[in-house]
Amino acid sequence: MRVLHAFHGGVHPPENKAQSTGTPIATAPIPPRLFVPMSQSLGNAALPCVKTGDEVLKGQKIGEADGRLSAAVHAPTSGKIVDIAPHAYAHPSGLAELCVVIEPDGLDAWGERKPLADWQALPAADVRAFLADMGVVGLGGAVFPTHLKLSAPSLDTLVINGAECEPFISCDDMLMRERAADVVAGITIVATLMRPKEILIGIEDNKPEAIAAMREACKGNHFEVVTVPTIYPSGGAKQLIRRLTGKEVPHGTRSTDMGVQCFNVATVYTVERAIEHGEPVTSRIVTLTGDVERPHNVEALIGTPMNFLIDYAGRRTGVSEVLMGGPMMGFALPDEDAGVTKASNCLIARSPALLPDRPPAMPCIRCGDCASACPAELQPMDLYWFAKAKNFGKAQEWKLFDCIECGACSYVCPSQIPLVDYYRFAKGEIWGAERDKKAADRARARHEFRQYRVERDKEEKAQRLAERAAAKDLAAPSSQSTLPADDAKAAAIRAAMERAANATSANVAAPTLSDDAKKAAIEAAMARAAARKAEKQAGETQRSANVTQPAAPAGMDDAKKAAIQAALERAAARKAEKQAADTQEQGSANRVKPAGPATMDDAKKAAIQVAMERAAARKAVREAQDAGQKDKNRR
Repeated sequence: MRVLHAFHGGVHPPENKAQSTGTPIATAPIPPRLFVPMSQSLGNAALPCVKTGDEVLKGQKIGEADGRLSAAVHAPTSGKIVDIAPHAYAHPSGLAELCVVIEPDGLDAWGERKPLADWQALPAADVRAFLADMGVVGLGGAVFPTHLKLSAPSLDTLVINGAECEPFISCDDMLMRERAADVVAGITIVATLMRPKEILIGIEDNKPEAIAAMREACKGNHFEVVTVPTIYPSGGAKQLIRRLTGKEVPHGTRSTDMGVQCFNVATVYTVERAIEHGEPVTSRIVTLTGDVERPHNVEALIGTPMNFLIDYAGRRTGVSEVLMGGPMMGFALPDEDAGVTKASNCLIARSPALLPDRPPAMPCIRCGDCASACPAELQPMDLYWFAKAKNFGKAQEWKLFDCIECGACSYVCPSQIPLVDYYRFAKGEIWGAERDKKAADRARARHEFRQYRVERDKEEKAQRLAERAAAKDLAAPSSQSTLPADDAKAAAIRAAMERAANATSANVAAPTLSDDAKKAAIEAAMARAAARKAEKQAGETQRSANVTQPAAPAGMDDAKKAAIQAALERAAARKAEKQAADTQEQGSANRVKPAGPATMDDAKKAAIQVAMERAAARKAVREAQDAGQKDKNRR
């Protein structure tokens, strides 16, 4: 008889499980559209590997895992991809997530299913990789990738969690009742991979049918089905490990470090379906309960809109909202159009008559009931004050992150304070601050690396310049050529580096030399300017001489010579005509008769002759008048 160990705290709220366990697990109908979220694990969302318009078969991969904690996603049924876009997602934040929207063809046709044959002979790493490719994650709510949990090197105890302690939820109970053989087959696979010393299956004593079914299925194995008392939250991993093994998992320690690993019964069931049947996780069992006409469990396709399932169960008038999960740890869906995920174990149609609204919170009276109910042995009222005052550092010191958010403290609080909401707020703020700090650290690291790279480039450039100068020195003939080649090269490199290092002092001495050179350059420039000026003056003088005494071009032809000669003669004629006119106007008879040009034409000659005759006549008249005047004077 196994000795059980009690854990601290715990509560026993109304179970409300009988409503949904009266009928077998049904298969939910296929909705008109499936909204399959790519975020189906604790890590990054999967990356879509299909595109709009593609035809897919059931089980075909539609999302590739993105990172170590990510999980692959598969088509829940056959149909056509009609959209890949953000859509309502089951999360308290209400933020949308990327979803692959599938329009089913109604055939629900499987693609090729490839079971992992002879998995016992394969290395454990190959089996884990296969499970990762099949998208197997923890279906108890944490959605932690199963292949990572299977990588523990050694194990003392393998714990299978069938406690399912939270009110209203009965999906694990019905799974163990109806599919106990498959669950045990999954436990066998996990036990083969991890080789624990003992395998314990913990089931609460309010599930007698499941206990009986599992014990029947475990016959012939060394698995032990252990009945544990019904108390919330005995389904928590740490609490169940404590209950079955007596080991207390301390803060900041993983259970595997203490030789214990825990899997949910639904998780080991999907492990068996993946390896033995080649079926990835395309559906899960969901409890439909609350204020509905037919509370029961259904096997629903991943991506089925949750309002479709509630309507299928018979939504009653007065349902105010739908909770995903139990009333203790679940949350109200911001949008009921969100698709079922691998973490959707229960949907509760809530009405004020079934689950009344929480009364307004009153001041804390420090009664200590919350501390008595806390299964993690925390001081919830102190954490509440720290969170309310935003003293997050102090909250961390008081082991805020040991809180499993079971809600037992809020359940027993007489002041109706929503304590868990304060803890979630504090955790979110701390995670946000850590993300900001990591981002700042990454930015600082990038800046420091850039500075290092710049300095490194400078040093490399200086080194290259020094080597280049050294190579030039080696190429030039010098007295050092008689030295050995290596010594000469080394000496040249040292000399170049010394020149580079003394660049600053050289730059200081440079101004004196530069002034002398500048003066010399200015004087030379002035001399060149004076020479250019003298040359210019000489050229102008020469050009002036050429203008007053034009010389006939040596190469001038006869026509040009004749034309020039004619022009000269015409100019001479015009000059003579002008002189004649001047003579005629002056009426001077004593003026010497100008000699006509040899080439003067007849008209001009005649005119000149006439003018000369007139001048001679006027002279004769004037001489006659002068002679008469002289005779008169003599008389």
